[in-house]
Amino acid sequence: MNEFVVITGLSGAGRTQAANSLEDLGWFVIDNLPPELIPKVADLAKVEGSPIERVALVVGGGYHEQILPAIAELRTEADKVRVVFLEAATDQLIRRYESTRRRHPFSTEGSVGDAIVAEREALEPVKAEADIVINTTELNVHDLRRRMVELFGDDVHDAGMHTSVMSFGFKHGLPLDVDMVIDCRFLPNPHWVEELRPLTGLDEPVRDYVLGQDIAGTFLERIDRLLGLLMPAYVREGKSYFTIAFGCTGGHHRSVAITEHVAQSLRGSGFDPTIVHRDIDK
Repeated sequence: MNEFVVITGLSGAGRTQAANSLEDLGWFVIDNLPPELIPKVADLAKVEGSPIERVALVVGGGYHEQILPAIAELRTEADKVRVVFLEAATDQLIRRYESTRRRHPFSTEGSVGDAIVAEREALEPVKAEADIVINTTELNVHDLRRRMVELFGDDVHDAGMHTSVMSFGFKHGLPLDVDMVIDCRFLPNPHWVEELRPLTGLDEPVRDYVLGQDIAGTFLERIDRLLGLLMPAYVREGKSYFTIAFGCTGGHHRSVAITEHVAQSLRGSGFDPTIVHRDIDK
């Protein structure tokens, strides 16, 4: 089976770093590929006896008008095609360009900020067709690598809809590349129980405290019913990735305990979710 990932998105958002992560995972990577050559690469990968099964193609925003037609043609030729779109906040992209002094591909007479806005507008239709959108504003190179490994590691690339359950702390900012955010701050906070404060939601005393609240039982029952409705529907619609994030104040106690419980419930429903505790060590 030939599997393709097309990596595209805003200049400076981390396309090359994402491709390097896939190369480390054993993917055959072609960087800065003109879109008109994408179908030709698919033809080469299909040649009998070709050792190339998984191919990552990096396409820059300067080809925005040709990207979607090339992807549409690739989908008719390859067994599996996924599109990853990388983006970041404009001020972050400006800082990255100022540090490298590279010329932005959309630069004209205006500022770097103007070029970034123009590229963002031009690529909006491509973003709308992407299977995965990753916002790298708050991600360093190592964070982006971990994200790519979660999505494309050998243990998940044939697993159907890849599901992630995340805990986070609101005081550290909202996660930017998730599908659903649930606020757990209505639950009593173990932080105010002296013996529980140094522990996390991975520890049994905190877990028992959080899940033992009457309202927690009702909440989890309704979350299970909601996900029981949504998950099969997402699978039927062909969604490849789904991430639900649970937040509390610091990301240490309530959200961690709830995330672990929901992940266990999803396993009982036939899914195999990845668990991410984003802020547990902060």
